[in-house]
Amino acid sequence: MPSQLHFGDDDFLRCRFAISPLWETQEAVRTLKRPDRHAYQAPWLRRIRDAAAGLDLAPLWLLMPRRGHSPDWLGAPPIGPAATFEEEIAAVRASDPEAAREDTALSLACTPGALDSAQGRAWLARPARMITELADAMEEAWRVLIAPDWPRLRALLEADVAFHSRRLAEVGLGMLLPALDPRLTWDGRTLTLAQHIEYARDLDGQGLVLMPSVFSWPDVITGFETPWQPTLVYPARGIAGLWTEPGTRTPDALVRLLGANRAAVLSALDEPATTSALAHRMGLAPSSVSSHLTVLRDAGLLTARRYGHQVLYERTPLGMALTAGQPT
Repeated sequence: MPSQLHFGDDDFLRCRFAISPLWETQEAVRTLKRPDRHAYQAPWLRRIRDAAAGLDLAPLWLLMPRRGHSPDWLGAPPIGPAATFEEEIAAVRASDPEAAREDTALSLACTPGALDSAQGRAWLARPARMITELADAMEEAWRVLIAPDWPRLRALLEADVAFHSRRLAEVGLGMLLPALDPRLTWDGRTLTLAQHIEYARDLDGQGLVLMPSVFSWPDVITGFETPWQPTLVYPARGIAGLWTEPGTRTPDALVRLLGANRAAVLSALDEPATTSALAHRMGLAPSSVSSHLTVLRDAGLLTARRYGHQVLYERTPLGMALTAGQPT
């Protein structure tokens, strides 16, 4: 079932990019509960494992159903293009209790038994206290999970925004939107996301917030309800090399498995790249790099997608796990 965002004439002029430390915090918490995301974040997971074990994330996880609604008030679209976590969590704490109660009830209904659980009943009976408890939990998760790495995360997200802003200037919004992710299609008025949740919204002159995310990877997310501004969260570029330290060598085991050149090509894809860019970076003939990329793609270690006139190659979760050099 698809999700669809319908554009009016004014919406084309009111689209903007934003990044959100609050959103990354929420999705980092969700990632700890989602094994299917772990390959993308393996080095981070290893590093924060002990610290995360000291957090009580069960209340936040209760509002993160695998399929269904998560409360918008707790993970709202960013209030500005570069809001700080402190600004965003202050907005969470200022949420209207009755609106938060209704939003939370929708989310609890997506998890069997949650509405009738002791925690669910307590939240719905005392929504103001619920807001304080969940905001405190989110703030502690930020401090432990995200704040130490936020400069690195912010740099990658800002680089994504800069890249796509240039593309917007080069090709226009109509060509940019479907290039953000292969699951997106555009017909001139409607942006359609192929996924398992049916959702439709008219932008009604509010435009669209385009938000790259690290911890939402590999998902594309929409579905924010009024009064929140329509938002599309998409996977940030360059995540494959996010946790790679400068000077990290190609793992010896990967060289033995793939051969030196193919291992080097796979390891060089810290961010999506074209054949010619990789050839220039590695000092190899384009034909040789192209051959290696084809083998790696056929083996399920890379994906290839067209971006305008270019074909960009990017590691799959299996490719990321292999280049990380050790299991999660």
